[in-house]
Amino acid sequence: MSLRIRWRKLVNVVMLSLTGVCALLTVSVLFVILGYLLWYGSKSLDWAFFTRLPAPVGEAGGGMANAIVGSGKLLLLASLIGIPFGLLAGVYLAEFGGKTFSFLVRYTTDLLNGVPSIVTGIFAYTVIVIPMKHFSTLAGGLALGVMMIPIAVRTTEESLRAVPRVLREGALALGASKWKTVATVVMPAAMRGIVTGIMLTLARVAGETAPLLFTALGNRFWSPGWNQPIASLPVMIYEYALSAYDDWHRQAWAAGLVLLALVLITNVGARLVVSRGISFRRA
Repeated sequence: MSLRIRWRKLVNVVMLSLTGVCALLTVSVLFVILGYLLWYGSKSLDWAFFTRLPAPVGEAGGGMANAIVGSGKLLLLASLIGIPFGLLAGVYLAEFGGKTFSFLVRYTTDLLNGVPSIVTGIFAYTVIVIPMKHFSTLAGGLALGVMMIPIAVRTTEESLRAVPRVLREGALALGASKWKTVATVVMPAAMRGIVTGIMLTLARVAGETAPLLFTALGNRFWSPGWNQPIASLPVMIYEYALSAYDDWHRQAWAAGLVLLALVLITNVGARLVVSRGISFRRA
């Protein structure tokens, strides 16, 4: 009996050590990436990087103000496309969907979530760029918006399903209609999970490069409106990293640091929404 207990303790120690080592290795990869970006990227971060346009080819200096604004415009347009569709589809699946049709929608959503981003870029290229005969912010926003839909659908559905059924029954017992119950009782109760899912979705598409190469392409100048090619941080990092200029390499590291910082801030914000229980109340 004592031998069996000793064996169990040994297995427990070994497995606990293995899990600890794996966790340490996983965290170490993140810190190595952060270390590289901080070491190389911080050297090129200055006020000009955030306020000036890229310098002409072969000249040192300049910044990525147009790419920072361009990424913001692309994410704004993607949110306007992806969040409403994902939110409403998730509400339908959780509250109104049947069995067969809901199963087909969930299965299709999971397939769409697994589609490579470059395929989504080709889709947007075929639907918008070819008929319009030019690249544009609209095409880039559509590509990112399509990528946001499946994650928004699934996170919304799961958040709504986590709301206790007694809340729905209580609202219906008081005479509220189904839609009013969902809009005034269920949605506010699930808002934390929904907002978290939306923030994680934005963080997921913020660093996509392949779809933007087929749609938004890039721009060395400001891009007013929504019907012209536009610069973005991922594409600028890609172009600068492949260039033959050392100054562009330094700016690529700086842009990577800025992009990673934005993604980390978004993820941390999503975690804070969940951990601290921030509530959203109706006025």
